[in-house]
Amino acid sequence: MVERKIRVIVAKPGLDGHDRGAKVVARALRDAGMEVIYTGLRQTPEMIAEAALQEDVDAVGLSILSGAHMALVPRVLELLRANGQQHVKVFIGGIIPDEDIPRLLESGVAGVYGPGTPTDTIIRDIRLSVSASNADAQ
Repeated sequence: MVERKIRVIVAKPGLDGHDRGAKVVARALRDAGMEVIYTGLRQTPEMIAEAALQEDVDAVGLSILSGAHMALVPRVLELLRANGQQHVKVFIGGIIPDEDIPRLLESGVAGVYGPGTPTDTIIRDIRLSVSASNADAQ
């Protein structure tokens, strides 16, 4: 039996317009065998949650450089839960101050990655998190 590929949305919420890191991560995930949907720049939390629902994803990767992570991420999590997508894992990359990381993880974020994080680390964490979620669902 062929196992379904992990489906991931990579999104750029908010107003920052720098997406090189998001594109590097999206390509690395794709090269690792995941199905990746890149939503592009300037996505609202509502647009991201709707895309996650429509695409039936296992994970959402958010790239945030603007400093608005403490407003945008909780809203994405809230909308995913409202859509019945508690199983969808949320990962964040970008410029995230160390003091904000514990609050983000407590709110339900599965992983936070700063500049220079090896893509292998992100790939491993997504696979482990999605596998654990799928095992819990069975």
